[in-house]
Amino acid sequence: MQESNAKELTPAELSDRSGVAVSALLFYEREGLISSRRTSGNQRRYKRDMLRRVAFIRVSQRVGIPLPEIHDALSTLPDGHTPTLDDWARLSSRWHADLNRRIEQLTRLRDHLTNCIGCGCLSLPDCALANPHDELGEAGPGARDLDVDLD
Repeated sequence: MQESNAKELTPAELSDRSGVAVSALLFYEREGLISSRRTSGNQRRYKRDMLRRVAFIRVSQRVGIPLPEIHDALSTLPDGHTPTLDDWARLSSRWHADLNRRIEQLTRLRDHLTNCIGCGCLSLPDCALANPHDELGEAGPGARDLDVDLD
């Protein structure tokens, strides 16, 4: 007798529906981001709500949220709870300040990529104008003009 639950997906079905490789789904499961149950034949089955969790993970990754932070956010949801729009708003709100900082960083990078970035290398012809006497190099390592955390 074969087990059947129309509300569950095989790894291949979850992969097809989510657009995420089966290997990534298995990785997410090992990291505790999603969960499955085992059939009597030891095959994985995912509840359909894992589709939303996988979508949440992928969107979060696309905006640069590290997996440990995604895990922390998802761990605030009750087991078996399908993430809702309100959940997404609540969980993603904790990342607004970090995302705004990254946006500012990327904007600076885009706008100043062809100019001196304040690295102290003195190798660009205009560094003598943008960074006379390597003043930025004395302020510390790295691209001083681009790092928003230094403001």
